[in-house]
Amino acid sequence: MHTPFSPVSQWTVWQAVFNTKLDVPHFIWDGKMGKATGRTSEASRINRMLDDINASLNTIYHEMQRRDNYVTAEKVKNEFLGHSESHETILTLFQKHNDDVKQLVGISKTIATYRKYEVTRRHLAEFIRSKYNVSDISIKEISPMFITDFELYLRTACKCGYNTTAKFMQFFKRIIIIARNNGILVNDPFANYKIRLEKVDRGYLTEDEIKIILKKKMVSERLEHVRDLFIFACFTGLAYIDVAGLTQDNIRKSFDGNLWIMTKRQKTNTDVNVPLLDIPKMILKKYKGKLPNGKILPIISNQKLNAYLKEIADVCGIKKNLTFHLARHTFATTTTLSKGVPIETVSKMLGHTNIETTQIYARITNSKIGSDMQGLDKKFVGIEKIYKEVAM
Repeated sequence: MHTPFSPVSQWTVWQAVFNTKLDVPHFIWDGKMGKATGRTSEASRINRMLDDINASLNTIYHEMQRRDNYVTAEKVKNEFLGHSESHETILTLFQKHNDDVKQLVGISKTIATYRKYEVTRRHLAEFIRSKYNVSDISIKEISPMFITDFELYLRTACKCGYNTTAKFMQFFKRIIIIARNNGILVNDPFANYKIRLEKVDRGYLTEDEIKIILKKKMVSERLEHVRDLFIFACFTGLAYIDVAGLTQDNIRKSFDGNLWIMTKRQKTNTDVNVPLLDIPKMILKKYKGKLPNGKILPIISNQKLNAYLKEIADVCGIKKNLTFHLARHTFATTTTLSKGVPIETVSKMLGHTNIETTQIYARITNSKIGSDMQGLDKKFVGIEKIYKEVAM
């Protein structure tokens, strides 16, 4: 028997027809009422089964309305018959993405990137559980309000700073882009949501501050090693992870007959070639043949290194937040740019693919401005004479 149905009484236009697979004698079937007539046990049995079907359809309808925010009779019918579309949930898609990133670690992704995606997913899961009291939700439920609520959660419950929150939102947006590219999501909930990072001045050491650290007698071998690592980075511009990975194979004679560091940035897999200045040469010579496992510098963990750098800052009377990454900014500003090295060259040595990134690292100091402007007056002698004649 084929029977029309309306899963809920409000539906007046949207209807679907399907086979209930119930055999009903034609003489007890009322087509207008959509049920069996009479008081026989057969009629009662058929009507009870139809009532059960109606109840199931109503349940499906309300569940769809809660889950997907929109319902059609066709979708209800397909769900009831077991032909429903798969309902992608945000955390499931996020996990699949993270699993893919994990497989690319060491190839085109870094372990740091993978960990950032994992932390973002964990915060999102906690937010969904806290806000909606469910373990996961359909991607189709992601709305502009959901996004702003998640941002608020990061700022308040997670106590994330402005830029940290913006980074988490960037990672989350990536998952939404994947959902849209795969046809899971039609509208863009991020359409009117702008992600902006605040510029942060990380600072740098001046030449005088570098000299203070170099002249200071360190009270322990541990601090001496940390000082050497930091100064090495101030004169090479390498990030911690790239310094930690250096071996003798990375120190090579280049076309000019001088020693260069030739390596790849682990973060971006970009080639980095830096000529060795005298100070890093002396540091390498100091540790040559004295370290195990082919290491050329006394590497310790980044966390311990930064903790010891704070000790060095204290004993040297330097009030700045001394971190290993500060050495990279010092190389860009004090070691190179302020000494007349073009920013394009600095960018190349830092392994940047975008000169705007280098501009975050390199600061134009007043001494650099003074040096660049020195002698400029002599180039305007003719114009000055004209002014004198007019003014006098």
